[in-house]
Amino acid sequence: MVQLSPDVIVAVGSSPVLALKDVTSTIPIVFLSNVDPIAVGLVPSLGRPGGNVTGVLIAPDGTLAGKRLEMLRELVPRATRFALLVPDDPGFGLKLQVQEAEKAASTLGVELKVVKVRAGDYDGAFETISAARPDGLLVGGHSFFVRDRKQIVDLAAKNRLPAIYEWPSQVRDGGLMSYGANDGETYRRLASYVDQICKGAKPSDLPIWRPSILHLVINLKAATALGITIPSSLLQRVDEVIE
Repeated sequence: MVQLSPDVIVAVGSSPVLALKDVTSTIPIVFLSNVDPIAVGLVPSLGRPGGNVTGVLIAPDGTLAGKRLEMLRELVPRATRFALLVPDDPGFGLKLQVQEAEKAASTLGVELKVVKVRAGDYDGAFETISAARPDGLLVGGHSFFVRDRKQIVDLAAKNRLPAIYEWPSQVRDGGLMSYGANDGETYRRLASYVDQICKGAKPSDLPIWRPSILHLVINLKAATALGITIPSSLLQRVDEVIE
């Protein structure tokens, strides 16, 4: 990719950016990530990232995996066991999600089984999940899961699993609930940074963008199909309802 000498490179996740930083210090890189870019060495500062890297964060702090598990427990208050679906990816972001979810599970006093999707085998992953008999499913944040959202949503419905997702698009395609950044706003910001760089701006002068508002999206049709009544505590905080 670097040999093509593009005007700018867009990278999703921290691992690709770290790899790109090793091979170029001149080509501008704009990332989309849910990992603290200072902690993993992408930039020295959020306000003035310096170098050839800037980007957009999906969450203002952490990966939101723990918060999503808390909200899932709020949705299913009698639950004692949950599953966390993650891709078979050794990236730092996935490790953080697992750590945050496990910490939240410990605080809530519930069990958490981490299930990996290997080689795109979603059917196999859901067989493993079903065997564990969880009361709900936390779908990890990853670009693969956005791409394959319809397959995941359908399998969650088939197994009658209340599930919480990362992006509103996953709920608009039939998922039950999502909590996180607004996908439209996030991608517009990403495109804006690319546009500014193509017009002459330096990545070092573009601060790392973080969402100031997080959105809760609930699909009432999916809830009805699962026989779930959304508690008023969640309905009072919902930003978008899909009927």
